[in-house]
Amino acid sequence: MAYRKQLTRLKAPYLKRILLEPERIGDRERYPFDLPIFRDGFELEFTTPITIIVGENGTGKSTLLEAIGALAGYDEAGGGKGYMPVDHSHAIDRSGTALADALRAHWLPKVTAGWFFRAESFYAVARYLDRVAQEPLGGPPPDYLSWSHGEGFMRFFEERLSRQGLYILDEPESALSPSRQIELLKLLRRMDGTGFAQVVMATHSPLLMACPGARLLRINRFGLDEADFRQTDHFRMMREFCGDPDAFLAEALYEDDR
Repeated sequence: MAYRKQLTRLKAPYLKRILLEPERIGDRERYPFDLPIFRDGFELEFTTPITIIVGENGTGKSTLLEAIGALAGYDEAGGGKGYMPVDHSHAIDRSGTALADALRAHWLPKVTAGWFFRAESFYAVARYLDRVAQEPLGGPPPDYLSWSHGEGFMRFFEERLSRQGLYILDEPESALSPSRQIELLKLLRRMDGTGFAQVVMATHSPLLMACPGARLLRINRFGLDEADFRQTDHFRMMREFCGDPDAFLAEALYEDDR
């Protein structure tokens, strides 16, 4: 995998550690500081180039990724450094920025080139990239939107994730079929092999959780703990479904009408 510019000879991870500083918290009763993961302090060390975070909806995964993006200079809505593809200046929820303001980050070195990928803002980002590419000296537009949703995602990943930097992926499986998820796994494996890309990813996909060489962290009511993908509720549920689909669905969809 060729990189356009080598920013440092040191290898990933570049972001080494983040920790919550209590004196920077304005109101502990407000989101996201009222979440169990942040209630009794928070510290996260990045020990591998690829870190995967899993947990149920509402546990703070996306907010944590937004905060890491803000620490790197990315917009909460997604994109790269200096990009603001979505105008959300009047949004009520700015929890990612609030969390970032209460975090201290340790880098070695501080590599903030890269990308914050959010599935829900992909089309806005793609339109933005098409527009800026057509500006003087910008070159031809990447045209990610002429493809199917999943193909557009993969073209975007293959082009943007081929450079040295920090990459934050929030549920990238959203538009990817299982076979496309395998393609993304291959790309992540190549990135890991180069040593020049750091990835922090939140996912619900057992396939992506199984990424070789990645460190998997699971959010629970006590904070974060290291886990094997086979220990996650996501994998267990899929295993039970695959083992006996009829029995699984009968139990899962049962409603007691009494």
